[in-house]
Amino acid sequence: MTYAEAIRLALQDALQQWPEAILIGEGVPDPKAIFATTEGLQQRFGEHRVMDMPIAENGMTGICIGSALGGMRPIMVHQRIDFVLLALDQIINNAAKWHYMFNGQQQVPLVIRLIIGRGWGQGPQHSQGLQKLMAMIPGLKVWMPASVHEAYHMMMLAVADNNPVLYIEHRWLHPVKGVIHEQPGELENAAVVREGEDVTLVCFSYMLVEACKAADFLQTQAIQAEVVCIRSLTPLDFRSVKKSVSKTGRLLIADNACQQASMGHELISKLTQDDPGLFQSPPQLVAWPDHPVPTSPHLANHYYPDAKQIAAKIFSQLGMVPPAEQLEQFFIRNSPADVPDLSYTGPF
Repeated sequence: MTYAEAIRLALQDALQQWPEAILIGEGVPDPKAIFATTEGLQQRFGEHRVMDMPIAENGMTGICIGSALGGMRPIMVHQRIDFVLLALDQIINNAAKWHYMFNGQQQVPLVIRLIIGRGWGQGPQHSQGLQKLMAMIPGLKVWMPASVHEAYHMMMLAVADNNPVLYIEHRWLHPVKGVIHEQPGELENAAVVREGEDVTLVCFSYMLVEACKAADFLQTQAIQAEVVCIRSLTPLDFRSVKKSVSKTGRLLIADNACQQASMGHELISKLTQDDPGLFQSPPQLVAWPDHPVPTSPHLANHYYPDAKQIAAKIFSQLGMVPPAEQLEQFFIRNSPADVPDLSYTGPF
């Protein structure tokens, strides 16, 4: 099934398993059903459990926190991660801190789905990667599933958790196909997606797709990249990354956000403090430029890093000249950089 179908199945199973769970958000019962991830759920579980909400993010987040404190398990949905900025007071000062302030006597079992909505010229207010902003808040769990298996099981784990979980998905992952295995595995740990000996390539969320494409090209050039995907930002599993870098001696991180104060920098900092002699060459970061996301497709073509940029950076890290002609031939695009492929017809 697709990543989007896995989310829908997880929401269905969660509502079935926990009678106290509710699903609420702007557009949840809309015919487009938040990219089809909530399709048919209101018809199945009723308007009292699957419902729309007004455009009042801060107030509605407060209501969801209150319902969680009252024994419910709300799953709140924002069609763009950008919209959560309107609810930061409730999330940071209430949801994240309540358990601590009341010495563990009360819990906030709240899930907030946030979607990074890159594409089709959505620009600086609908395409941001704000996950580091969320990950810096003590008391919040921040997860970014990258595969179909993770999309399902991490949602189920999030609903079962008695702490607030921010579940961040990337719009471009929704059509990706995969298999849901019966056992979830240790999803808060990083996953070694493919093994290699020459360089550790760490990625977050959608950048797993670009990292694997880069690793495919590097393999044609006799370079073996070990691809490690981070699924949980808090807690952050830097030990699995350290284990890989201890083998390869080199690290490149492909982040899905602006460079400044990114999770990539956080990971490099932790690794360097823990073991300064870990690296044979300086660790590298490929991320968005420190500039608002452009709306113009001509500017967007030069904004987002991709597999070609990742591969070229690894050649430089290994002290090799990137093979420009082979790179151009291998990474031919048939669509603008702001559209994943021609099968996509638009943001909704």
